[in-house]
Amino acid sequence: MFSRHVFSMPSRLSTPSTTRLSNTAMTNETTPAPNFIRNQVRDEIEGGQVTKIVTRFPPEPNGFLHIGHAKSICLNFGLAEQLGGECHLRFDDTNPAKEDQAYIDAIKEDVSWLGFEWAGPVRFASDYFGQLYAWAQHLMHEGKAYVDDLSPDEIREYRGTLTAPGKPSPYRERSADENLDLLERMRDGEFGESEKVVRAKIDMASPNINLRDPIIYRIRHASHHQTGDKWKIYPSYDFTHGQSDAIEGITHSICTLEFEDHRPLYEWFLNNLPVPAKPRQIEFARLNLDYTLTSKRKLKLLVDEKIVDGWDDPRMPTISGMRRRGYTPASIRKFCEMIGVTRADGGLVDIAMLTHAIRSDLEDNAPRAMCVLNPLKVVLTNVPEDHQEVYDVPGHPAREDMTVRKVPFARELYIDQDDFMEDAPKKFFRLAPGKEVRLRNSYVIRCDEVIKDAAGEINELHCSVDFDTLGKNPEGRKVKGVIHWVSAAHGVPMEVRLYDNLFTVEQPDRDKDVDFLEHLNPKSLVICQAIGEPSLAEATPESRFQFERVGYFCADRHDSTPEHLVFNRTVGLKDSWAKIKQKG
Repeated sequence: MFSRHVFSMPSRLSTPSTTRLSNTAMTNETTPAPNFIRNQVRDEIEGGQVTKIVTRFPPEPNGFLHIGHAKSICLNFGLAEQLGGECHLRFDDTNPAKEDQAYIDAIKEDVSWLGFEWAGPVRFASDYFGQLYAWAQHLMHEGKAYVDDLSPDEIREYRGTLTAPGKPSPYRERSADENLDLLERMRDGEFGESEKVVRAKIDMASPNINLRDPIIYRIRHASHHQTGDKWKIYPSYDFTHGQSDAIEGITHSICTLEFEDHRPLYEWFLNNLPVPAKPRQIEFARLNLDYTLTSKRKLKLLVDEKIVDGWDDPRMPTISGMRRRGYTPASIRKFCEMIGVTRADGGLVDIAMLTHAIRSDLEDNAPRAMCVLNPLKVVLTNVPEDHQEVYDVPGHPAREDMTVRKVPFARELYIDQDDFMEDAPKKFFRLAPGKEVRLRNSYVIRCDEVIKDAAGEINELHCSVDFDTLGKNPEGRKVKGVIHWVSAAHGVPMEVRLYDNLFTVEQPDRDKDVDFLEHLNPKSLVICQAIGEPSLAEATPESRFQFERVGYFCADRHDSTPEHLVFNRTVGLKDSWAKIKQKG
């Protein structure tokens, strides 16, 4: 129920009531999604094989985190939370040419925003560069690593193919002393990039191409964001990852299925080095979301070419982009729980599942407000020019804890252009000439006259109010339509950004012969100059609202100010995926 304060109005007013339509529920929302890793680790703990689980989230700081990383974050930190362990945040920073402190800062902020806390300090693989170098020396002493002078093209040629074995480098049998001397000179910067590399000596005929003498060190004359100019050589990801896990006492190294073929190499290093622990690698299927790209290289291209407005553009699948669009940490975590964790490649996940997760959260937690995206002026001809009344309307129809908002009513209003049709079909239940409609939380009005300019464009509507309809539906009267509105004298101007999928096809990069940029959606961003109810003037950055009958919106965390309100559309009101699940 809401009440109203009348400043100048006839005495026969009553208090209207409002109704709330519940969001369609998923029929299987309470059923836990499969998570084979959680089940395995729980069995290991209960069986005594593992005393305390220690996981890690190890991003490379060469871009912003995306929705696929969110799944990994929720998995690694979630396991630690649920099973009484701990999770480390470690940056695998082995390629200084592509890394940046800004990425590090953004990643830490994203993890914290999602609601997770890492154990101990933030860690870096570069913290272990000294130990990794000593272990490279150890392999050379053992005759299991060597310095190779082959060029990158020659290394690829010697490596063989998936069907043909490789052949050994002519430098493969260098002595340990020669290799150790060359390694030290590489570290000191004596050689140029690509002149030499360090390779593990494993098996050039292995059917697993990753075991054909993989490169473990490259020369890079690049300053590192953590170590400065101390190093002229940098370890490879494969050589760094497992050993960093071992140094930190990680019990379970959880990664996506693309690293399954790397597991024998991961284990070879652990078995051939004096490491303090031997973590177990477990792979799971990565997240593939339709209408979405998660390639860092392609996302960076979108940023560099200014196709989007930075890594946190609300159209980007980055965590920071989703945050700016209005997604909540709880909704992202819910989505990751909904899709589960399996080894089977389940194909594309319907993006409607993601929008269902955020819509469900906002339905329960976002306060309501009215906003007219495409204003059309309405003059209520039988309302005095000086008339004003104010309704007390609940901030949320089912939440008594939310503040009551003030909604003023006056002679001149704005409605949305889409809520009027001059030549309306029979089943158009909004406003049309001679037809009636109810103003949400207010009266029934009738359109009496359409005012046009010289070009025939509609300027405004002249309507009349039935003062006996506030909170009533008089017997015999059938008014099916209810529309939202804003007082012209009290409304606040706003910039509203309507975001849609960035791409028009489910798999933008599926066809390798077609540039994925050809699938860009030209309507992924539409900007409206809207009018909102006065309560929105106090909206702070990142505050979220349901604009009644329109959708869910968020005040832009960077651009929205009291002087210039900017709202981003998070998601619409319709929940197609929940309806599909209900039918299923």
